[in-house]
Amino acid sequence: IGIIFIKEKWKPKEFLRRYVLSFVGCGLAIVGTYLLITFGPNSHEKMTGENITRHLVSWPFLLYMLVEIIMFCLLLYFYKEKNANYIVVILLLVALLGSMTVVTVKAVAGMIVVSIRGNLQLNYPIFYVMLVCMIATAVFQATFLAQASQLYDSSQIASIGYILSTTVAITAGATFYLDFTGEDVLHICMFALGCLVAFLGVFLITRNRKKSVPFEPYISMDAMPGMQNMHDKGIAVQPDLKASFSYGALENNDNMPEIYTPATLPIVQEQHGSRGVSAPPYRVLEHSKKE
Repeated sequence: IGIIFIKEKWKPKEFLRRYVLSFVGCGLAIVGTYLLITFGPNSHEKMTGENITRHLVSWPFLLYMLVEIIMFCLLLYFYKEKNANYIVVILLLVALLGSMTVVTVKAVAGMIVVSIRGNLQLNYPIFYVMLVCMIATAVFQATFLAQASQLYDSSQIASIGYILSTTVAITAGATFYLDFTGEDVLHICMFALGCLVAFLGVFLITRNRKKSVPFEPYISMDAMPGMQNMHDKGIAVQPDLKASFSYGALENNDNMPEIYTPATLPIVQEQHGSRGVSAPPYRVLEHSKKE
């Protein structure tokens, strides 16, 4: 696209050397997606309120939810309390939340489709439970992704996040909806192979991206009047030691006019009868310039 519209000039060897991994990654991603669609589970179960409630209280999903909650709490503890700001920790939190988003989205969308076809499902409480869980997990997932984007490069987030999110989402869907029940071993192996090929393709695509250089604001020395800069001919950038004022030093007050000297208060003496001259009611301290 850049060559066609922006008229970028690339030599064939340089272009192939730089983007050969991207082309290979695109090809692998397409092949992996084809395998996922072809050998993926074909579940034709109606998403009614009774079926979703039955899946929700099944022992495989309850066991999966227990393990996922424990993992999420441990990862969140290390992330918040121990400052474990590793990309795998943050993206695992995103993947665990995303698996619940996938489960709830399929349930909500399926119940809406069944309702449109004439069998109303919106009067089941499980519909609103799934809807609230879908919105909450999506919001927290976006929050953790925003935090990860502030710490790491987008190419790393895309590749690692895609691998983790896809793996955990497939596991959650297979546990909740029992997608692979009744499938033969060949279909399951080809589906797993499609996942691996797609993961490898995404990794190769994101591996070839340039790392962005962070913006570092600075103040040009030319904008400061009287400041020497490195572009002056024959002048080194060093503090002027001969000047009367420099950073970190107080200005010399020896040449200041007399009008800036501190004022002194007159001494008032009082007579108290026969005791003679008494001491002044207060003590006056005279300050010199040197002090």
